[in-house]
Amino acid sequence: MSASNKTGFSPLTFILTGIPGLPMSSIGWIAFPLSSLYLLMLLGNCTLLWTIKTDRSLHTPMYYLLSMLAVADLGLSVSTLPSMLAIFWFESTSLHFDVCIIQMYFIHSFSAIESGVLVAMAFDRFSAICYPLQYASVLTSSLIMKAGGVILMRGVCVVLPVAILIKKLPFCRSMLLSHSFCLHQDMLRLACGDVRVNSLYGLTAVILTKGLDSLTILLSYVMIVRAIMNTISHEARAKAFSTCISHLCAVLVFYIPLIGLSIIHRFGKHLHPLTHTLMADAYLLVPPVLNPLVYSWKTKQIRRRILTLLRWRGAQQQV
Repeated sequence: MSASNKTGFSPLTFILTGIPGLPMSSIGWIAFPLSSLYLLMLLGNCTLLWTIKTDRSLHTPMYYLLSMLAVADLGLSVSTLPSMLAIFWFESTSLHFDVCIIQMYFIHSFSAIESGVLVAMAFDRFSAICYPLQYASVLTSSLIMKAGGVILMRGVCVVLPVAILIKKLPFCRSMLLSHSFCLHQDMLRLACGDVRVNSLYGLTAVILTKGLDSLTILLSYVMIVRAIMNTISHEARAKAFSTCISHLCAVLVFYIPLIGLSIIHRFGKHLHPLTHTLMADAYLLVPPVLNPLVYSWKTKQIRRRILTLLRWRGAQQQV
């Protein structure tokens, strides 16, 4: 630990919180449903990736983007998995300072990556609906791969200074965090030095990623709605809208908890700590669980492929 992080005592560890207001001995029952939720997330996203990889008819730009979304969901969930399961299974609440920074970095990086993928998927829907004749020539597989690389580099590079800046801060207060994992805003409130640079860059990073992304998605759907409303056929309108439902669900599931968590962290200091915990858990756990379910339900090719696999396995077991 560097000297800048030492004051009256050496803050080698942060203390994570399970459920505020409840002793650790009373929350062991949450371990099983939480593990089931993580298992459902892993199974859903891995099945989605396997289905897209093995079915050549799904080797199209839209499904390449969907596989990127599944990878981002996996990364986001796996980043929180060790500390949450350690708390609820083993009542282990301490986390080393450097490990906490690493976890914070991966959580915010994968969150920025997922936001970028949602923007790319919005552009895919915009191109397919507004310029259907040029869609195949504009959104090529090579372009999607390049876009994926840009999204990855943006998530990695924008969040890196956040981790570097917070590592240089001195900590001399209580090391008790509000969540079962490490978040930038939560760690920042425990620092006893000048955090103006950290806060300013953190806000800038959010604006450059989720802020611009949400505006881009909104603009895309304004143009999509205009194009759909100019369509004369009601059947064509309904079909066009139906192709956007899955993506709209993914956007709402990701951004509503994110916006709620940001508002609570900045303006909800008077709220019960349980509110902070539930909103943070929803932000990190709900999208990775719901996204594969939504896309499997709304996408005929994926649903058919999964049903075929289940029937094949059932037949194999009978044999």
